[in-house]
Amino acid sequence: MLVLAVILLVMLAPIISAAKTDDWEFDASKAVATSPYTSSSFSTTSSAYFMRSMFAVLAIPGVIIIAWIALSIVLIVKGKPIEEQGTKKMSPKRFAGIAMLIFPFAISLLAFIAGWLMAATSQIELFAIVLGAIQLLWIAFLVWMIVYGARHKLKLVWIPAIAMLVLGFIMVVFIAFFGVMSPSAFKAGAPLQTMGAGGGIQYYGAKVAEASDTIGFSVGGAKDINNFRQNLNHSYLPLPTDITYEGLFYDYYFDTGATETCTKLFCPSYTSAISKDPFSEETEYYLSVGLNSGVKESDFKRKKLNLVIVLDVSGSMSSSFSKYYYDQFGRPVQIEGEKDTDASSSKMQVATKSIVAMLDHLNPDDRFGMVLFDNQAYLAKKLRLISETDMPKIKSHIMEIQPMGGTYMEAGMKMGTELFDELLDADQAEYENRIIFLTDAMPNIGRTDEESLLGMLKSNSDNKLYTTFIGIGVDFNTELVEAITKIRGANYYSVHSSSQFKERMDEEFEYMVTPLVFNLVLKLDARGYEIEKVIGSPEADEATGEIMKVNTLFPSKKEEGETKGGLVLLKLKKTVTSNPNLKLRVSYEDRSGNQMSDEKSISLPTGSQPSYPNNGIRKGILLFKYASLMKNWINDEREAYWQKMEVVPMVNSEQGIMTLPDDDRESWQLSAWERQSMVLRVSQEYKKLFTEFRGYFESEMERIEDPSLSREVDILNKLILQ
Repeated sequence: MLVLAVILLVMLAPIISAAKTDDWEFDASKAVATSPYTSSSFSTTSSAYFMRSMFAVLAIPGVIIIAWIALSIVLIVKGKPIEEQGTKKMSPKRFAGIAMLIFPFAISLLAFIAGWLMAATSQIELFAIVLGAIQLLWIAFLVWMIVYGARHKLKLVWIPAIAMLVLGFIMVVFIAFFGVMSPSAFKAGAPLQTMGAGGGIQYYGAKVAEASDTIGFSVGGAKDINNFRQNLNHSYLPLPTDITYEGLFYDYYFDTGATETCTKLFCPSYTSAISKDPFSEETEYYLSVGLNSGVKESDFKRKKLNLVIVLDVSGSMSSSFSKYYYDQFGRPVQIEGEKDTDASSSKMQVATKSIVAMLDHLNPDDRFGMVLFDNQAYLAKKLRLISETDMPKIKSHIMEIQPMGGTYMEAGMKMGTELFDELLDADQAEYENRIIFLTDAMPNIGRTDEESLLGMLKSNSDNKLYTTFIGIGVDFNTELVEAITKIRGANYYSVHSSSQFKERMDEEFEYMVTPLVFNLVLKLDARGYEIEKVIGSPEADEATGEIMKVNTLFPSKKEEGETKGGLVLLKLKKTVTSNPNLKLRVSYEDRSGNQMSDEKSISLPTGSQPSYPNNGIRKGILLFKYASLMKNWINDEREAYWQKMEVVPMVNSEQGIMTLPDDDRESWQLSAWERQSMVLRVSQEYKKLFTEFRGYFESEMERIEDPSLSREVDILNKLILQ
């Protein structure tokens, strides 16, 4: 019956030898709940029961080992030598006893040596092979015992061997079911990546693929306009910064206009179009930059990851999704009639559950650490290799986190940054350093000016430590994050339900943490044209005249040849004398710092009638006009409210849809870091404008043949009927 013990020892060898530890440092007893919700789905009682059960099971091998050794000794003692033709020979009984005594110790020693080597080299896959070989040796030995015992009529040998096979199978099933090891212990590690010829990132096994098989790119910054949509759903007036062009673009898939197969990391494609303003009928000129890649989607793998989660545990995290706003005097305003499927769950519950799900994406050679913050920062877990960490225990600790005090984001970011002190010099070709910062962004403790937090993030970015912000709930402040995500390598999402959390931190995790292209600069060399506006990049206010600048490109999904958010749009200004030929010079760098450049000439369409070579640029132009109209409406309604005057729309038949400056911010009674609520207001003037624009939008939607655009028609209908 020793095989039961040996299988257990073999399975636990990597855990024991790698010294897996529960290095959770945050004292959960300090977390005084501020809501009636409990955030633990792994109770103390169930945990204690599980540990007692495991102790009982682990005690079984000790009994088996003693019985096995005793049986071996009995066979050796009783197995007296036999004489054959006057020569004494070892009896089969003694031979079987010696074999039973020596073989298990030899195989156990081999298992522990293999576990020690795995811990020293992190070669998980190699150890898995050795482990399989050891188990095959055990099976072979037990089969030999059965055959040998049956041949020599030794029931003390073949009966225990049969029992051991059965019990060994039961133990393997038990271990697999109860998860003695970390679920990620034997996940395949991230494949190695090297720089290929020409400086492009090459992936082992990657091939140049057809467009439909490759990944695409989207810009950094906003990855949705959930705040805009949720505000309207709850009959509140959004902020102008709630609807960003890049966030809106990431809600849709685009034909990037690529006409050639891409064989490099990044291949921009260009499409030009002529359009007309739906109100003024003025002719407008556009150029789209399609964001394409030659990396095959099935071969895309992120680098090894050093990841720190910084989690807001302030009191406001105890509220449910979409439960309240803060008005201009800082008072919470309840939302009546909430029907959200997550209404019974607090933000903290959904956040911790999503973090635990995200941890399953980490490989043994990734590192994970965690910081909590309210009105101060708490070290929850040091940055440590997954292979050295007791991940089931870490997950149970995370599920026990509860909301506490105020919100001091700087403290959390500072401590999170400090965890990387010894890893900033890590090989950038092998490791990615990232902080995922989760908050509902309601700071009320300490300094709340932009400079201190932004200064930290910029310094981190310079050291190739990048940040992902995830805003939780409708009170998430987009003005704050809009400034933050102009920083290299940064992106942000807003979530309002557990399903959105799952999509961001589970389904899109690999893309979210893997910036591939940096410092994309496009220079326009053309007599008679200049860049009037860049649409779809958070750095739009830095990209005017002849230059388009994008700090970061992240990989993005493709469906049926179209890329999610895979477009940057340039609105061109035509001067007095014009030349239809444009020369475009693009330069960028990959994540290893290799500089690349390209140059291409294109011809703009002539004339003044609308012309769209493909539906990608047509959709981009339509969404740009829609978002600009919304920004004008929000700005005009808020200004009229605070000035106590009638709404005078900036949009009219003479000027058309005005493009607001990206840094246009109003002065409210609270600081720019606070969320302010205002009841939804739609003046009669804007209802007329929305009605007229709806006809234009539906007509374009029919030509583009994208039924998902109907969600914007639903918003227009809501505003018209308000």
